Amino acid sequence: MAKEERLIERQDVSGGVLLVDDVGKIQYINEHACEKFGYKMGGLPGLGLYFDEFLPKIDPETVAEGIVTSTYGLNAEGELFPLFFSMNSFRLDGELYFLYVFHDGENRARLADKMSASPNELVDYKFALDQAAIVAITDQRGKIKYVNDKFCEISKYRAGELLGEDHRIINSGYHPREFFTDLWQAITAGRVWHGEIKNRAKDGSYYWVDTTIIPFLDGDGKPYQYLAIRFEITERKRIEAELQKMTAQIIDVQEEERKRLSRELHDGLGQNLYSHLITINRLMSELDHPLLVQMQEEAMEMIEEIRDLSWELRPSVLDDLGLVPAIRSFLTRYSNHYKIAVHFDCVLGRRLAPGTETTIYRVIQEALTNVRKYAGVDEAAVTIREYEDAVRVMIEDCGRGFDISGGPRGVGLFSMDERARASGGELQIISEPGKGTKVILEVPVG
Repeated sequence: MAKEERLIERQDVSGGVLLVDDVGKIQYINEHACEKFGYKMGGLPGLGLYFDEFLPKIDPETVAEGIVTSTYGLNAEGELFPLFFSMNSFRLDGELYFLYVFHDGENRARLADKMSASPNELVDYKFALDQAAIVAITDQRGKIKYVNDKFCEISKYRAGELLGEDHRIINSGYHPREFFTDLWQAITAGRVWHGEIKNRAKDGSYYWVDTTIIPFLDGDGKPYQYLAIRFEITERKRIEAELQKMTAQIIDVQEEERKRLSRELHDGLGQNLYSHLITINRLMSELDHPLLVQMQEEAMEMIEEIRDLSWELRPSVLDDLGLVPAIRSFLTRYSNHYKIAVHFDCVLGRRLAPGTETTIYRVIQEALTNVRKYAGVDEAAVTIREYEDAVRVMIEDCGRGFDISGGPRGVGLFSMDERARASGGELQIISEPGKGTKVILEVPVG
């Protein structure tokens, strides 16, 4: 019996086996390994091939003995496929050999007989994770060195097309440069990053993934590789987009109805009452009766109430003159009526889209209503700033404040948040008991 065969027999190995000498030449390969690499035993090229022609992604000097390692093998079709292996070195007749034993997910029981509990447990974890998640491992420079089958399935790339590349290969262009800058700053500092990313598959289709990236740190606390675990959320994002679109349509319908009611109150009922007031004034010029004075006062009060109601529903100045005049008019009425001085600082040099102007106006209106009801102050501030691609609005008071984590939000805060999202913007509430409140709205502009 040849010394290579005696060595195999001594190890009592079942499953896929490669025996490699100290220069990397394959000295023995069994039938199970042939099947795993896609060869028929009779059709296998002659022995003397090198290790890296079967396992091109592994540096033998970095493989720890007796530890299960995941890698990629190169099959007879020239394609990479994932596999597990363990390695042990032996000397026979003074010569050094390396024995590689291959396993797969179905042979974990066999693996348990040959490995210690700790590596076997890790293999089980990996198997379970691969069934549910999209997994990738990159080196410290971001180069991909491992992807699981689900990654290939969703990205529509073969493993061989992804290995050695970075994640720019699936960059959709949806996220700004700053998004990935912040991501890299977090993980290179050793912090776990979590967020949602829109990617582009090989065929041009787009998909969303909920992503967690975990840095693996060396003894100096520096990342030496990164594990990315992802779950596809494309359908959820589609539904969210549909809901946002529906919400925007509902808000538009509400605003149109408000506009219609406002005009009917102002131009219909309001004008009729004003005509009655003119008639009363004529009667008063001819008759002197206390009931006429009472009728005049009541008519004037009703006209004022209808004007206020019409204004609350939809100020005509917002449609006719635009956002800034409408806000100035609103703040004047607000300050006069509620005795709360509002400092207004605005840098906005143009008209915005009607929906955007309505969103900003309604958020300011609702925020100041909350100031009046809950803040307990006699002054507040509204600031509007225009940037290259967004408008930022801040409503601020130094009143009672509240605990933003203290329970569900009220109708007013919910309404502001829904309006912001329907416009593609974002609403932020900053508040603490006794330290006032800031409502910050950012909406994109073309």
